[in-house]
Amino acid sequence: MRSNCSVYIDAGYLLASAAVRVAGTSLRNGIHVNYAPLIDQIQTVAQEYSGLPLLRAHWYDAAKDAVPDAQQQRIGELPRTKLRLGRIGMDGLQKGVDLRIGLDMAAHARNRIADVFILVSGDDDLTEAVEEAQSHGVQVIVMAVPNANDKPHAVSHHLIRAADEIALLPGTVIDETVMRVEAPPVPKQLPVSQPAIVAQPQRSIAPQPAAVACPTPRDLAAAANRAPAAAPTATLAYSSVTGSAGRAMPGFTQEDEAECTPDTIDAVVDKVVSTFVHSASADDLAQLRRDRPSIPRDIDRALLLDAAQVTGVYDLSEYTRYQLRERFWKRVLSA
Repeated sequence: MRSNCSVYIDAGYLLASAAVRVAGTSLRNGIHVNYAPLIDQIQTVAQEYSGLPLLRAHWYDAAKDAVPDAQQQRIGELPRTKLRLGRIGMDGLQKGVDLRIGLDMAAHARNRIADVFILVSGDDDLTEAVEEAQSHGVQVIVMAVPNANDKPHAVSHHLIRAADEIALLPGTVIDETVMRVEAPPVPKQLPVSQPAIVAQPQRSIAPQPAAVACPTPRDLAAAANRAPAAAPTATLAYSSVTGSAGRAMPGFTQEDEAECTPDTIDAVVDKVVSTFVHSASADDLAQLRRDRPSIPRDIDRALLLDAAQVTGVYDLSEYTRYQLRERFWKRVLSA
């Protein structure tokens, strides 16, 4: 049997890391992805790096009730690409994705479908799957996504130690297939057709109004965050994604407070908010304002992932989570 390589792509890691490279934060709705060329280029890189023909690439993502959406269906129809889906739980989090990757790698290694596995992920939970595949004589290469400085982004130290080799996906693969989302432009007001004006003695013609300028994302954010007359205007403290505003958070230690400095928290929050405002429509911003104090799951996840990446602490304390969410609302309301 001829030798092959097989690719395992953790879509959550790939897209979040690509978003950090392109937009500066892991917020996925801040980017637009051309999936077909992205996957095709990853397949090409895998063959060139391993020196072996590709058997297939496996794309791991999550969907509601594990039913693929339209985009995921198109991914599953790509040549030599196998779609593997976990679920999105009631809490909005992915379920079963890491387990599917681990089970597939273990089964494929036992059956020796390929001699080299290339894993596009940085998840610590896949360490044992890597070691299980290696025990069956398979070489496992972890291929990381580069950050803006062309360094591996968010790869677990345990995964680095377990892998046979750490490779870097070329930055051009991301730069050519992933783009930062631009907010849809607000159309300029079109002039209303006016009937011809016949000059009349002793009458003056009122000046025409100036053209309406297209508002910037900052203008849209300000408009969306403008409180209605009957609404309170005080900034609300926020304790959790579905928690209540204004609740005190007693009992924190100095160690909790030292985990993530105020400047670091501000930097993370500013990047997430600016990316969201840059890519959101006026309706999106207004909906965010109406849903306060609930933070959309994708935004909350980006806040936590970005903070974890900056601090190197992947189990953030409740104090840090509280501060991130509280300052998120302060930043949104002051935008």
